[in-house]
Amino acid sequence: MSIERCQIVDALDPSAVGRAAQILANDGIVALPTETVYGLGASLNSLPAISRVYRTKGRPLDHPLIVHIAERADISRYAIDPPALALQCAEYCWPGPLTMLVHRSPMVPDSIVGGRATVALRIPANDTTREVIRRLGHAVAAPSANLFGRVSPTTAEHVCNDLGPAVDLIIDGGPCIIGLESTIVDFTTPVPTLLRPGGMPVEDIESILGVDLIPDRGPSRASGMLPIHYQPKAQVCLANDPGEVASMVAELRVAGKKIATLDHVDRLPLLASTLYAQMRHADDALMDVIVALLPPPVGLGRAIRDRLERAAAH
Repeated sequence: MSIERCQIVDALDPSAVGRAAQILANDGIVALPTETVYGLGASLNSLPAISRVYRTKGRPLDHPLIVHIAERADISRYAIDPPALALQCAEYCWPGPLTMLVHRSPMVPDSIVGGRATVALRIPANDTTREVIRRLGHAVAAPSANLFGRVSPTTAEHVCNDLGPAVDLIIDGGPCIIGLESTIVDFTTPVPTLLRPGGMPVEDIESILGVDLIPDRGPSRASGMLPIHYQPKAQVCLANDPGEVASMVAELRVAGKKIATLDHVDRLPLLASTLYAQMRHADDALMDVIVALLPPPVGLGRAIRDRLERAAAH
């Protein structure tokens, strides 16, 4: 899709924040840059806009959205009695790529959370997006700005290619620095539970809290928990070591397949920040298969493995 068909404004444009806030206040939807991926924002006070987000993405109505706030003080507006560990984590980790699941207040509409008693909150580490939220005066619900289940967008062009003129405005903040969605931790359980590994390493959170997060084994109750997700059009095949990568590539070539492999596998921050762009590039080049080397399940490697395993699921 030509980007000329999309309404895009540079984040450095002095009018960007005001335009975005006005659109959101008038039941519009705006693609917002964050450090993780681009989000498709709707005012928490606009049920028509929230409905548009679900329709535009093709997202199931029972799949909850993440609520983005601008200040830690806003936790009390949208959460009831957040536990001390959650507040401690917010102090050290926000703004940043951490989402906290807490009990929701009446300020959060049912449509945001699929009727659940909990809400996922985070403060994005992006000055422009936080200023839009401040200017609006209340929280913004913002899932990733792409078609549901597909590869997340890490540039304004990705948003335009996926959603086009269905989005009222796209703020172009450049490529996302982290490039993977936020880590989600459930603080409504007796011991905090890891729901989704992401841009904030689990080890860092455990160090801050002084407790080990327990792995989730329950039903999906937050974004990105479905077993099939983050999928490019190309088939994703996973390998455990470089030798297996080479063997896979050789077999696929004999079968006549067009193959892409991932770059930067030895530099996890760079791999994380480019993972989705590499998948999209493979699709643009009409590759049949993406062969991906699984990193060790530590630090950012845990989140990268999670995305690759869901992308490869059938």
